[in-house]
Amino acid sequence: METLIPWVLEHLNYWVVTLFMAIESSFIPFPSEVVVPPAAWMSMSSAEMNIFLVVVFATVGADIGALINYYLSRWLGRPIIYRFADSRFGHLCLIDRQKVENAEKYFLRHGAASTFFGRLVPAVRQLISIPAGLSGMPLRPFLLYTTLGAASWNSVLALIGYLLYRFTDLKTVDDVRMAATKYSHEIGYAILGIVVVALGYIVYKQVRSKK
Repeated sequence: METLIPWVLEHLNYWVVTLFMAIESSFIPFPSEVVVPPAAWMSMSSAEMNIFLVVVFATVGADIGALINYYLSRWLGRPIIYRFADSRFGHLCLIDRQKVENAEKYFLRHGAASTFFGRLVPAVRQLISIPAGLSGMPLRPFLLYTTLGAASWNSVLALIGYLLYRFTDLKTVDDVRMAATKYSHEIGYAILGIVVVALGYIVYKQVRSKK
């Protein structure tokens, strides 16, 4: 990772954004903060990239990674997925049984919409496609919710890159990456709080309507 991150920052373009967001969205751990905010920051000072296209290509990459998890889970089934989570390689990928179980519980609790909300929740974002595949969720709604959720998160990351360009004097993409990592964690938890409140309100309305 120590050598990979500098390479990504040095070679940022639309294809690198797509590739590494696909990796980030699959079972291989790679932080999205390394990709989208620096690319958005670069797009403000270079005609070679456009901030809106950065979000588009990042979202395409996220969809690719999510589809990898979705189809692997659907084809392999729960026993093999949990065996992988318990394996040494799974642990190297920062996946364990507890994380997969948490993602499944989140999916079962919130249904198909969790593939949207889950893309905004730290520690669930990369894994929410696994229970969707295990449950046999239809592809079209899965891809729709995943795209909307990924686009929302990537827009937040791109906005961080834009704001860092406009309101700071950072000079390198590595400085942007470190600042974005700090702020994205704070924003991620704020979004998590908003999601919890929104879901609580939806549940409350449903319970009240049944009464």
